Amino acid sequence: MFTDSTHSEPLQENPPAPQIELLLADTWNQPLWKHLLGELRDKFAPEKLPPLQLTSRPVDVGMLQSDRVSVPWFRTVFRNLGDVISPEDLPPLELESRPVEVGELISDTMGHGWWTSLLRNLADRVAPERMPPLELTSKPMDLGLGARSMLLARWSSVISTPKVFLPDKPKTESRMSQPLAAPARPKPDPVEVETVHVLEADLKRDLRRSVFRQRLWISLAVIEVLVLIGTSIWLK
Repeated sequence: MFTDSTHSEPLQENPPAPQIELLLADTWNQPLWKHLLGELRDKFAPEKLPPLQLTSRPVDVGMLQSDRVSVPWFRTVFRNLGDVISPEDLPPLELESRPVEVGELISDTMGHGWWTSLLRNLADRVAPERMPPLELTSKPMDLGLGARSMLLARWSSVISTPKVFLPDKPKTESRMSQPLAAPARPKPDPVEVETVHVLEADLKRDLRRSVFRQRLWISLAVIEVLVLIGTSIWLK
């Protein structure tokens, strides 16, 4: 605890940490008319706030995605043409990670001519690159064969457990079974048949109505999109 010469109240060493409120704000339960009045007040007479004090280093992220979506389509075409004709000169990239040498990329290799790969193969054949000795962590298996032959060992000769031969299963004699006669189908009930026909008619009617509603909503959506495109072109 320390005291200030100009203030009589003692100063605390560790100020209390701010409490995080996870509940919804009180404005969430406001009526609709109050919410609309608040939106109009913020639109025409916004509250004047003090300048923002940043304690971190700002980073330029360019145009936000929301602003990019609200831009008309012809402005994006002009911007793309401008980036192709006169691209923006950006500052050098600042890397905070340790670079790793991975050699030549696949995209760069595919971009070379066919003669470069031919010369590289000839150079590897005449004067191959000397690599360090390979470090093996497994124990090689002696197969007792020559150096120029390659043969996979049998699994029975590799395992060290005792070999157990199980007897064969007895064969079952196959007998010809006589086909059984299919039971006679019962006659359908007329009441059930009539019920099925009624349900089928109702289902077809519902399907026709759903198709009509689907076409109606799609038509309204297409008209709305065309109106938005027309207003964005002619009103800009």
